[in-house]
Amino acid sequence: MKGFDGIIGNDLIKDQLKSAINTNTIRHAYMLVGERGMGKKKLAEAFLLQLFCSRKDEKNEPCLKCPECKKILSGNHPDVIYISHEKAAVISVDEIREQLMDTVRIRPYSNEYKVYVIPEAEKMTVQAQNALLKTLEEPPAYVIILLLVNDEKKLLDTVRSRVIKENLRPLTDNSVKEYLTGRLGASGELVDICVAFAKGNLGRAIELYQSEAFSEWYQRIMKIMRNLREMTSTDIRVEFGRLQSECPDLFEALDLLELWYRDLMLFMVTRDLNGLVFKGERKALMNMASISSYNGVQEIMGAIDVCRERLKANVNPELCFELLFLKMKES
Repeated sequence: MKGFDGIIGNDLIKDQLKSAINTNTIRHAYMLVGERGMGKKKLAEAFLLQLFCSRKDEKNEPCLKCPECKKILSGNHPDVIYISHEKAAVISVDEIREQLMDTVRIRPYSNEYKVYVIPEAEKMTVQAQNALLKTLEEPPAYVIILLLVNDEKKLLDTVRSRVIKENLRPLTDNSVKEYLTGRLGASGELVDICVAFAKGNLGRAIELYQSEAFSEWYQRIMKIMRNLREMTSTDIRVEFGRLQSECPDLFEALDLLELWYRDLMLFMVTRDLNGLVFKGERKALMNMASISSYNGVQEIMGAIDVCRERLKANVNPELCFELLFLKMKES
């Protein structure tokens, strides 16, 4: 299913964009804001389909079969320009000038509108943003600009003030789980881990479930948690070395540890096994709960935060995690 109907959640944004098209009240620039994986590109595609489809059905929905829809779906529509950039972390002023400003006065080839889509728009340099401002302030009537933004704080206030901002919201855990199990046929205890870890980000949950790397370092951390009491300092260093080689982002390892201790704290308070995220580790959680205190778990949660801050300050990761694991072992 394509178009707005194929997108889960964010109903208010979908309704607003659809209404703007159907009532011919489209604004010249929109900013879709949300972390990577939340569906900004899907929303932009749905907007384009709704805007350009030449054979909408009785419900005014895009047909997905006409030449216009097929061009959108293939990414080859002549009146839709996706701004690209050579350097992974930067969209330069020259790229904005060449791909947008130098072509913005050329009228649409075959439609009423011409749309510029800027993925990862926060990567524009200050010079690029200032150059874009000229178009945002006085755009041709046929031009629409879609900014897809992961972190809006990196955009100038002058840019943000000239666009309609739409904040994408996280989905409910149930919605994410239903998609994984219903659409992808996902099963097993890893599903609940991916759902909890993704925090409402469907794209992230799909990526985690399909990632062999995530499964590997998740199992590594579970091994550490099951055997932490018996591990020596040398054992801890060895296991961390393996974890570091398997996990591409140690901040994510900390997020997983934090999720584990939240499970432990929940069980210690409620004694309810049904609400656990780590349902496959019930035995380990029960054993840990029998020898842990509530204050001790809170201290570990604080130690995880300290470890996170040390990593941000570029403290040696091995030292950060060794101190954390020793604190976990003590508490």
